[in-house]
Amino acid sequence: MGQPIIYLYEQLKEEHVETIRQNASDYTIIDAKRESPQLVEDDIEIMLGWDKELGSRVLASETSRLKWVQSISAGVDTYDLNRFAEKNILLSNASGIHSVSISEHVLGVLLAEFRGIRTSIGNQSKKSWTRQNISYKQLSTQKMLIVGTGHIGQQLAAFAQGLGIQTYGINTSGHVTDGFIECYSHKNMSRIINEMDIVVNILPLTDETYHLYNEQMFLAMKRGTVFVNVGRGPSVNTNDLIHALVTEQLSFAALDVFEEEPLPESSPLWTMENVLITPHISGLTPDFKAKLLSIFVQNLKHYLKDGTLAKNAVALNQGY
Repeated sequence: MGQPIIYLYEQLKEEHVETIRQNASDYTIIDAKRESPQLVEDDIEIMLGWDKELGSRVLASETSRLKWVQSISAGVDTYDLNRFAEKNILLSNASGIHSVSISEHVLGVLLAEFRGIRTSIGNQSKKSWTRQNISYKQLSTQKMLIVGTGHIGQQLAAFAQGLGIQTYGINTSGHVTDGFIECYSHKNMSRIINEMDIVVNILPLTDETYHLYNEQMFLAMKRGTVFVNVGRGPSVNTNDLIHALVTEQLSFAALDVFEEEPLPESSPLWTMENVLITPHISGLTPDFKAKLLSIFVQNLKHYLKDGTLAKNAVALNQGY
């Protein structure tokens, strides 16, 4: 075997690459987006970002020395977690980087709906000065159920409370979390969801969260509930969602993620007046790569010291 490789699939600034090089002088640094070197794939020990084709080959190899992958996203449902576990490969995610961006996005789409801004944009395009088609509600005092009380959920709760929104949370066990009036367990979610005015999904995709939002869950909600999805598209049964919107069981849905992306042109969601579609942009974050590098370097230092990670280690058996 040759010198171990740190394979950078996410393109970084040259000064960022140099920071990695200074911390890992015994490694060859391969910047995959800037160069196409001849390399021995089995020598890749660390990957920043995930090259699916290369990654599949490395995972299949019996002689690979891959030990750790740093994901560039918070969700890791696209990884073969079972294979990672079998080969004892560490996986860390980018949880926390997107917290402010996603929280601002959620409040933005809610304010657009509650203050009649969406309708006003349509009226402007027609040069129509009218209030007749504008509906409005007070966002303050609404009860918001944040499904997922991790970094993003806690940030959203803090921002929402600043607007006078009452924030409640759902997590695995129902444990108390800062920023929430009360938290409930996943198993009790359907029992309390009918008390909420707004439901925001921020969950990762796992076997347990796949199609969590189905006909049964939508019917358990209060009639006229507002639904926001900035988690994962497959957490929602799309057909059941459409039915809930058509029957006005849901009064409005702001959707940033979908079961199929891009959303097909044939989807009725495009033309529904009570739907706001954004193209998976809620997590777009200024200075993202600098923030990612901070996580990666912290983990790199720990990894080189004792083979462990400092933060954001994924529990492979749980999927997050």
